[in-house]
Amino acid sequence: MNALSNLFIVMVIVTLATQLWLAARHVNHVKKNRAQVPDEFKDQISLDAHQKAADYTITRTLFGRYETILGSILILAWTLGGGLEYIDQLWRLLEWSTVWTGIAFMISIMLIMSILDIPFSIYRTFVIEEKFGFNKMTVSTFITDLVKGSILTVLIGIPLLWVVLWIMQSSGPLWWLYVWGVWFGFSLLMMWAYPAYIAPLFNKFKPLEDSALKDGIETLLKQCGFKSNGIFVMDGSRRSAHGNAYFSGVGNKKQIVFFDTLMKQLEADEIEAVLAHELGHFRMHHIRKRLISMGAISLASLAILGWLIQQDWFYTGLGVSTQSTYMALMLFMILAPVFGFFLTPISSMFSRKHEFEADAYASQQRNADLLIKALVKMYEENASTLTPDPLYSSFYDSHPPAPVRIAHLKKQPQPTG
Repeated sequence: MNALSNLFIVMVIVTLATQLWLAARHVNHVKKNRAQVPDEFKDQISLDAHQKAADYTITRTLFGRYETILGSILILAWTLGGGLEYIDQLWRLLEWSTVWTGIAFMISIMLIMSILDIPFSIYRTFVIEEKFGFNKMTVSTFITDLVKGSILTVLIGIPLLWVVLWIMQSSGPLWWLYVWGVWFGFSLLMMWAYPAYIAPLFNKFKPLEDSALKDGIETLLKQCGFKSNGIFVMDGSRRSAHGNAYFSGVGNKKQIVFFDTLMKQLEADEIEAVLAHELGHFRMHHIRKRLISMGAISLASLAILGWLIQQDWFYTGLGVSTQSTYMALMLFMILAPVFGFFLTPISSMFSRKHEFEADAYASQQRNADLLIKALVKMYEENASTLTPDPLYSSFYDSHPPAPVRIAHLKKQPQPTG
């Protein structure tokens, strides 16, 4: 035990206490407002729907506390409890090269963590989501997704880990800069590969068939200067009743994807309003800004790791006696979320700012009332609470709370032309 050990224990405890406190605030606030629909939504959302959203939020939040507690216990067990050291020593018995020992070690940890998460995933899907009418996934689909995800993790993860660990071992003191280049390039590659090769392994994508809606969308795309490689409908209803829409791909390979559940929830003009919001992220360069900020944060993080990897106290303070590049990487992956937890509100704040900007842009392309109608329907259909705890929301939420977002939209001017 050294100063880092003591600081690490304190940070784990403080982080856990903060998470549990915020969850308790959130649950109590939602319960307090469960009996009455907020005034601004009384004419649009029924009391039954409001109370379903409250109960859904409370159930998910309370269950999330158990995941949070287990996660904190595992962090301490892996590090100061000697878990990482034990698994590392087992793989070292095979006397493989450092790179392949590191790959086996890291894949082992990821596999164990995935197995430990399966009971929670099963409960979320087949108990909570089922109870509130959202689950559409069969046991067969759940198992198939699990197997496909595991295979993809191995096929993609092993080559990436090999490159990263080889660079860390062979490239001298500036290895962190080269690893950052590989990581950033890999991130861009996955943005291109995901819609073309990975997403179709899990879902079916069909070109939008509604000709009237397609014409309206293409007009909107031209109006916004957005070039798309296609407009598709995804069979999201195979797994969940929740609706959504998103962009995927890069450059001229960008695709627009609507969940089939969303298509059933909204009218054509409301779908266009939702798309106008997504196009707002494109026109306001939010994706580019997020990539830049993500790249800067990852570069700074790797630079810090480049210094920590040379410090004996970094290993001993986290329960490891045998130093290695792969162990340093794993320790940092465990350490970063603990020490970075209190930066979460900053990230959430910038994300909400982007949502406001995208809403304002959408209001310039389509009447804000259409987006308001669409959002209210989505809040109701997805059982999103209208009354989150303000502090909890400020800390975690990437989107503004429903009342705040709707009020902002109502202030937007009507589109001209």
